[in-house]
Amino acid sequence: MASSDLVHEQLAPGGHINPNVPPLTEKENVFNTPYPRKSSSSVNEKEIDVSERPVDGSEGGDFIHDPFVPFDNLPEERQWILTIRAMFVGCCCGALVNASNVYLGLKTGWTFSANLFGAIAGFAVVKFFSTTFGENFPILGGSFGPRENNIIQTAATASGGLSSVFVSALPALYQLHLLDTPANDFWRIVSFTAVGGYFGFFFATPLRKFFIIYVARELQLVFPTPSATAMTIQSMHEAVSGAAIAKLKMKALSIAFTIALVLRVVSQYAIGILWDWHIFTWFFIWGNYNNQALHVENWGWLLEWTPAFIGAGMLVGLNVAISFYGGSVIAWGIIGPTLVHYGAAFGGSAAPDDPKWEGYINYASLSSKYSTKDHPSPRFWMLWPGVLCMIAVSFTELLLQWRVFLIAGKALARGTASGIAAIGKASGKDYPRLRAFGHQSDENAVEDPAADEELVKMWMWLPGLIATIICTCVVMGVQYDMPIGMSLLSIFLAFFFSFLAVQCAGVTDITPLTAASKASQIVLGGATKGEHWAADHAQRLNLLGGAVASMGANQASDLVSDFRVGFLLRTPPNQQWLAQGAGTIVAVFLAPAMFVLFAKAYPCIIDMDADVCPFSAPSVSAWRAVAVAVTDPTFPVPTSSGIFSIVFAIFGAFMVLIRHYVWVGKLEWVRTYHPNMMCIALAFVLPQTYYGLAMIIGAVPCFFWAKKHAKSFDVYAYAIAAGLIAGEGIGGVVNAIFQVAGISGDIYGSTIACPAGLC
Repeated sequence: MASSDLVHEQLAPGGHINPNVPPLTEKENVFNTPYPRKSSSSVNEKEIDVSERPVDGSEGGDFIHDPFVPFDNLPEERQWILTIRAMFVGCCCGALVNASNVYLGLKTGWTFSANLFGAIAGFAVVKFFSTTFGENFPILGGSFGPRENNIIQTAATASGGLSSVFVSALPALYQLHLLDTPANDFWRIVSFTAVGGYFGFFFATPLRKFFIIYVARELQLVFPTPSATAMTIQSMHEAVSGAAIAKLKMKALSIAFTIALVLRVVSQYAIGILWDWHIFTWFFIWGNYNNQALHVENWGWLLEWTPAFIGAGMLVGLNVAISFYGGSVIAWGIIGPTLVHYGAAFGGSAAPDDPKWEGYINYASLSSKYSTKDHPSPRFWMLWPGVLCMIAVSFTELLLQWRVFLIAGKALARGTASGIAAIGKASGKDYPRLRAFGHQSDENAVEDPAADEELVKMWMWLPGLIATIICTCVVMGVQYDMPIGMSLLSIFLAFFFSFLAVQCAGVTDITPLTAASKASQIVLGGATKGEHWAADHAQRLNLLGGAVASMGANQASDLVSDFRVGFLLRTPPNQQWLAQGAGTIVAVFLAPAMFVLFAKAYPCIIDMDADVCPFSAPSVSAWRAVAVAVTDPTFPVPTSSGIFSIVFAIFGAFMVLIRHYVWVGKLEWVRTYHPNMMCIALAFVLPQTYYGLAMIIGAVPCFFWAKKHAKSFDVYAYAIAAGLIAGEGIGGVVNAIFQVAGISGDIYGSTIACPAGLC
């Protein structure tokens, strides 16, 4: 789900958000899900009988697979698995997810990984090719195994990435009038995306050895989502039941994808009936426009049939869904109305000149009129505690993983000692102590299944890393007038937060880009204050520098996660690396193109003063608010909001400490019910209460489904969820095309059952 760029902790197991997942112990199964399970067998009870299959999917026995040992009993495959068909299908799957992520990210601040979608859809397509064309057509036909499936999934993840900055920092730049227009700036945006994306790509390469091999066992870096993806791929390639399982998964994914896409496209022509149910507006109309129901409608309490967030609820489970909706109740059901009642926040009329609707008020405006210290809207007031709490929670989680700093220091010391010893040997001198220390083995190190010739050599990635650093300084300096010192500071922050993001994702399945991006903005804000630059220049550099750090950390985390899938499936890392590099090319051009399309179809996403817009863009608001705050000589936060922000952030950090240190031992079961503070804080920033409700609609049935029918749940649930998420996203892209073509629901549709004819 993570990956928001508010949270950009994408939704597990289709992506990275499962903010509720605590670090796993050696006794826990790496493939745990948010749901109670009777069995981990991926089977259809009516068609397949593999009840004796072990947890890891191999034949015979009943055991839990060691998460730090690659899978056994994998079928034989050709040596060169980086095929044209794998790359083409993988990039197509990733392109679909990339396009949908721009839509979903602008709606909600969340983006989704392409790993499960690419693994399942890619299997179905290439399996069809392999059986239809056979060995007679080598480009499309020929044998197909799990490692080539991993190449498809890797290409899908790479080509489906880099969309996070287009739902956060880039729109914020346009809202503050710091750039021209997306269409005119297209090639500038492409070059910016390229340097950020390939910096993360090259930097992620050496992190494989460190995080997957060297410290994985000691830090318990099980990478839950990538491990689940690897298990899904393995199960689909099993000799006995794999093809039947894969067929069922693909059928479920296809049906869910089609339903979601059709619903999203068709619903725009009757949005108040097929998409949004404004129940309190209905009560208001049935009461002859003369009752209090409209006051509830004003705060956004409605039901939206959004397949993406119903699917997200299926993935994350009850705790995350209830925490998110509970945060909405606290923010928009209690605090917001209280602020308005006591005159601490204000709303404005949202209705046309119609006396029947004069009580219809908009409390979610972030226009310049309602984004001031003395005249804030409830949304502007609650933006600050939400963002500060998310930062506090993210950093608290990171600090609790302190061992990574110690181990990284040891690894750096060993590497330095080994390098000095090698230089000494070349010059005829011997340093036995340094040589011994540098070659000291770690008993906890994981055995690398890749042969030496299958590894990515330093000469392959180091020149690329140096070149991207130079190109980043050139691009930022020439196109955005960023001093080289600021560019290097942004790159250093990307290094630092990439390291922390990968480690945190490996333990908790969370990519903490909230902490990375906001901390980068704060550091860069401090750097710009000493230069006494004009506000617009300082804000531009703040947003662009933070975007470089965020993009690098996001890309590095995604690609190291791909290496984890390859480790379990024994995929040659050098072929995975090439697939990642080629897939990134697609993302570099596609993500900017999708942003230009949406900006043209819905100009309100780059207009800060637009009160009515189908996209709330919560990540954009957070990035813009932080950029303004850290570059403004007068602190723009309302006093009451600032005080509450500090208290709320301290409370959020305290709750994280309780989960880690109080709910242990005999009380560890309480963690299941411990509120998820990240999701509660996110609800303060996102004024749409119906996303949390949609997640509950997805999570509650899945809870009982997994409990009563675990086998069918394993086969269908995640495939259905991936289909619903991708289907709505692509439907949103189709809607944007219809908008540009002049055939959208705005022109030919009906707003019946919507408040004041507005939906």
